[in-house]
Amino acid sequence: MSALVRSRRDGSLLYVGLDRPEKRNAIHRELLIGLVEAIAAAEREPEVRAVIVYGEGPVFSAGVDFGMLAGDVQGEPALPFRSMVGDMQAALSRIETIEKPVIGALHRYVSGLGLELALAFDLRIATADSELGLPEVRVGLVPDVGGTTRLVRTVGYARAKELILTGRMIRAEEALAIGLVNQVVPPGEHLAAAARLAEEIARNAPLAVGLAKRLVDLGADVDKHTFLAMELLAQSVLVRTEDAREGARALAERRPPRFTGR
Repeated sequence: MSALVRSRRDGSLLYVGLDRPEKRNAIHRELLIGLVEAIAAAEREPEVRAVIVYGEGPVFSAGVDFGMLAGDVQGEPALPFRSMVGDMQAALSRIETIEKPVIGALHRYVSGLGLELALAFDLRIATADSELGLPEVRVGLVPDVGGTTRLVRTVGYARAKELILTGRMIRAEEALAIGLVNQVVPPGEHLAAAARLAEEIARNAPLAVGLAKRLVDLGADVDKHTFLAMELLAQSVLVRTEDAREGARALAERRPPRFTGR
């Protein structure tokens, strides 16, 4: 695992942290790939039911490490620009393919590439003192690691255009109002709030949670009839699982279900 990423298990939850606080968790290619590898490790651990991603230090992430563009990261020469950005786009897309929920615990500053990373999560918790935005146009660039794509799908065209074209940073309450984050909590409580949400999800059948996540993600790009057919296919798989039988028994016996992921 990358020395720039911190990872730990706590029961059914996997915590993965950006661990570059001296640089305000500025993100370069190596950090992002290491982070995604740590998140993807959840796939190899059946006991993990949800992943929480957070930032060590005073902010979640100040955004891109501009030294990366000049080839200064760890003294290595710069990759061809399109190759480097393509690797980073693929890394964020990899997060979306993981069939376990990924929750972002965001605090204080979530800018540029930091927000693009957060947009690849399934759910986002933010502290009340957070500021979020994509300020790339202020330095002559555009959000190019999925920022425009995922922001449009998260908050809609009009809101996405306003945020991208102005480069404005917005406060957490506005982010909540437009659906950019799911919850706003007092400063310092983002990890605890993310854990509560993750544990609520973790009580459900993991196979069903995973397929529900993939249905929502894949269904955004297809017509209604195809989406309905995908629902039927997913349900035809789930109805034959041990967890579905356990869920039915638990409901009949009026007790909490004991799901095993089989």
